[in-house]
Amino acid sequence: MPESPHERIKILVAGPLGIGKTTAISTVSEIPTLHTDEVMTTAAAGTDELTHHGLQDKKTTTVATDFGRLTLVQAGVILYLFGTPGQRRFRPLWDDLAEGALGALVLVDTERLQESFEVMDLIEERGLPYTVAVNTFPHSRTVEPDTLRDKLDLAEHTPLVVCDARDKNSTLDALIALTAHLITLAGDASS
Repeated sequence: MPESPHERIKILVAGPLGIGKTTAISTVSEIPTLHTDEVMTTAAAGTDELTHHGLQDKKTTTVATDFGRLTLVQAGVILYLFGTPGQRRFRPLWDDLAEGALGALVLVDTERLQESFEVMDLIEERGLPYTVAVNTFPHSRTVEPDTLRDKLDLAEHTPLVVCDARDKNSTLDALIALTAHLITLAGDASS
């Protein structure tokens, strides 16, 4: 842990099944990450939508949380990153994970935007500010930011960034965008 005082912030990393939450946290965490992945069973076959490109070979899924930590030294912030499960049946865990969070990074895929609405609704119901990060997949089509904003029905002040959850700098940039958004909102609230 850094010796100087840092603000500690709990952040959710959210999104639908197979969107890259575990990968994003593993990519940027400065500590060994905690994962609660379990092997996907045939019982989930009728429940989880695995027909999308890239999900057919998915063997494990997060059943509780992923956890990592990232210190943003120049910002004076330590981020505690909690990855949420992507399936509706784990919603009770999602509610517990959201407790005390100051914001969320919502990962989306341009090929599966409709799957992101439930997650964004859960976050908005709790009044959590968030940043949307379009995770780039080899199969994803490029969509103009204004078109994405319209399709996702994003508020004008909600940041929208593009990231590759496998790339440390790219994921870090998405988290920095969220952190800057939270700092701006905190400043606005205090004035």
